[in-house]
Amino acid sequence: MKFEHLVIVNDVDNPLVSNLSREELWFGLLCRAEDARPFLPGLDACNVVERGDTELVRELRFGQVLIRDRVVFEPMQWIRFESERTEEHAGGSLTILIEEPAPEELVLRFVYRTSLPDSADSPDGQYAQYVKSAYHQSDIDTVRVIRMIAESGRIQ
Repeated sequence: MKFEHLVIVNDVDNPLVSNLSREELWFGLLCRAEDARPFLPGLDACNVVERGDTELVRELRFGQVLIRDRVVFEPMQWIRFESERTEEHAGGSLTILIEEPAPEELVLRFVYRTSLPDSADSPDGQYAQYVKSAYHQSDIDTVRVIRMIAESGRIQ
């Protein structure tokens, strides 16, 4: 399954929502890489087991299920989470790109690739539709958490 969508971060037509800078947005994405617990309900532990200049290897624990993933990134541009396939987890990747279609208009593009089939005609395909909906809601929540981090003043 391939699934892609946008989440608007800075909406110039909505003055009620404060704008985030690219730096605040990037810092929030790095927070998700370092400790995903505020971003992923049900995640019990997130441990970085390897670290490089532009990548991390993490172990994520959801109850008894352990998922290992690699996080690679291009600072201020994009971040990719690549999870290994196991008996308990389908594996796949999520790439989050920071896009700026116009000055100060920031959006995040979320691109998912999993081993789930795309066809809605099969039971797995129907499940994929549910997964897409859950991913979309999770991504909206990601921006909400990043806003909370920015408002807390953690980046200055």
